[in-house]
Amino acid sequence: MEHSHSAAYAAAGVDIEAGYRGVRLMKEHVARTAIPGVVSGIGGFGGLFAPDLAGMREPVLVSGTDGVGTKLRIAQLLDRHDTIGVDCVAMCVNDIVCCGAKPLFFLDYIAIGKNEPEKVASIVSGVAEGCVRSGCALIGGETAEHPGVMAPADYDIAGFAVGIVDRAKIIDGSRVREGDVLIGLTSSGVHSNGFSLVRKVLDIEHADLGAPAAELDGKSLGEVLLRPTKLYVKAVLALIDGGIDLHGVSHITGGGFYENIPRMLPRGLGARIAADAIPRQPVFGLIQKRGNISDHDMYNTFNMGLGMVLAVPPDQAERALSLLASTGEADAVRAGSVISGGGVEVEGL
Repeated sequence: MEHSHSAAYAAAGVDIEAGYRGVRLMKEHVARTAIPGVVSGIGGFGGLFAPDLAGMREPVLVSGTDGVGTKLRIAQLLDRHDTIGVDCVAMCVNDIVCCGAKPLFFLDYIAIGKNEPEKVASIVSGVAEGCVRSGCALIGGETAEHPGVMAPADYDIAGFAVGIVDRAKIIDGSRVREGDVLIGLTSSGVHSNGFSLVRKVLDIEHADLGAPAAELDGKSLGEVLLRPTKLYVKAVLALIDGGIDLHGVSHITGGGFYENIPRMLPRGLGARIAADAIPRQPVFGLIQKRGNISDHDMYNTFNMGLGMVLAVPPDQAERALSLLASTGEADAVRAGSVISGGGVEVEGL
């Protein structure tokens, strides 16, 4: 490809050679994600993966796709791009693990106004880190330069994950029962949802993102908001491997508690959540105060400190919490219980 150059394309704003440099820079990051099953490296027309189906009677592929949304604006304002890829991976793999699937591989798509190889490589380094943390391989992707459509410094990223689960072990919420304990896995902050509201109420375009803030325990607003979405794959899979009978799993994303928890509940059942059981994170208080936002709207927009909620039988709750602690989720909490009826009740607001 060293002889590939188009003066006409370059005059139109697309730098083919920059794309090649970007690929060379990102190869070391991609190599970190190699796991058994990877057949091809990046650079081909398709990513190849041979899954290990040993012990599976009826393997089912599970796919998920997502982006990062307007959280990207925080990364652009701070000119820090090495964590946003973690968010992209997390938004996909946290979804597919909800049905008990183990992520196998990931692909990313980056659209950028002007291809700056170092910036693209930095973005991909975050994608690779997210893949490493969730045990899947980055086997391909695409970087598209969009001159005249996007401003030179602008970019967007989306991802696509594929996982696998034996059909008999799919978690679909059908076994959730009244009285099941709801265990909450704490979030790392706002994650990657609700940032259009965050940007508005905190006036992000004019805020000093680097200054320590007393309301955030001395941390800067930029640091807290850019903190990457927590990955829950290994914790959930550890529960499954440890024999915990997970009845339901819900990833708390846009729509908060009121939209996402019912997605794992059968008709006729609801959830009661104890607000006091959820560890308080200052960033949510700051957002609510600055925006004069109601409690309902906060819990209907943000994760409020719990990024994932699990439904387990009451007699397995303590063992589940113990197993979670062994995976690094020592701050997991009993967040509530499954009740008859429907919807979500948040007590203590």
